[in-house]
Amino acid sequence: MKAVATPLVATFATSIALLMAGTAFAKTPDVVVSIKPIHSLVASIMKGVAEPKLIVEGAASPHTYSMKPSNARAIQNADLIFWMGPNLEAFLDKPLDALAGSKTVVALSDAPDLQKLPFREGGPFEAHDHGDGHGHNHGHDDHAHEGEHGHDHEHGGFDAHVWLDPLNAKVLGREIAKRLVDADPEHAKQYEDNAANLMRQLDELDAEIKTTVAPIKDKPFVVFHDAYQYFEKRYDVTVAGSITVSPESLPGADRISEIHKKVTELGATCVFAEPQFTPKLVNVVLEGTPAKAGTLDPEAATLEEGPDLYFKLMRGIAESMNSCLSGKA
Repeated sequence: MKAVATPLVATFATSIALLMAGTAFAKTPDVVVSIKPIHSLVASIMKGVAEPKLIVEGAASPHTYSMKPSNARAIQNADLIFWMGPNLEAFLDKPLDALAGSKTVVALSDAPDLQKLPFREGGPFEAHDHGDGHGHNHGHDDHAHEGEHGHDHEHGGFDAHVWLDPLNAKVLGREIAKRLVDADPEHAKQYEDNAANLMRQLDELDAEIKTTVAPIKDKPFVVFHDAYQYFEKRYDVTVAGSITVSPESLPGADRISEIHKKVTELGATCVFAEPQFTPKLVNVVLEGTPAKAGTLDPEAATLEEGPDLYFKLMRGIAESMNSCLSGKA
């Protein structure tokens, strides 16, 4: 009897274990994230538990994105949704409002202790007091902000590219971990351990980027649109201006002329394009100047989604700056 009972007991025990595992998996929240950099942080903290879904995939930009039916289904089926907020992903504002409290929606721009910097005017903004992120004139054309972000100042009026400072990424990571633990306490230890590991990695990344950009900190450069002030403030690099304040809207001839003149006057070493947008404007600005062309990818358009993306994104920006501004490119 013992020889028969042992496999039966083992089979029964295995079935119970599988049933319990299935039950645990069913309790794991279905998580959806708006954009790649934030998705990367969420994926890092969920590693070993589940994989979050991403809305803005591939080379798409949240500035110009239109919802797909598959996105709408993902949002409807989600238990927990992470986004930055209407300052960046304006296309999500109404769909998330329509959920009317039926889902847990986390606007990470509201995370405690997150450093938020106000919008700058774009174009040649170096004359403004942006060293401490304060003291800007907010009486300028609000329509420029509506063009860039599809939203006006009623939602906060700050630059939403907060992830371009690893210290902000740590703040976001802590908030993400807290929300995941609240939604899925069964996996709390895994989330907390992953978050602790992420904090260590972000500290190491911060130190690495400081070393990478140190030789080129004082060399002025121009960017396609003003998405980099968090990186600029953290690492003290010299952004002299941006070609456009609205990445989906072409600047006028006066703006192009103004930037072209600024590149010449400042001796800007590089003008950086972005992979999601046409390089034509950058070529016009460069014409007749000794400045070189480079590319920066603040929203990870060229990178594959996943937990490593954030680190590749930040290293890529630092290395592109170093390469172009040091004359290696």
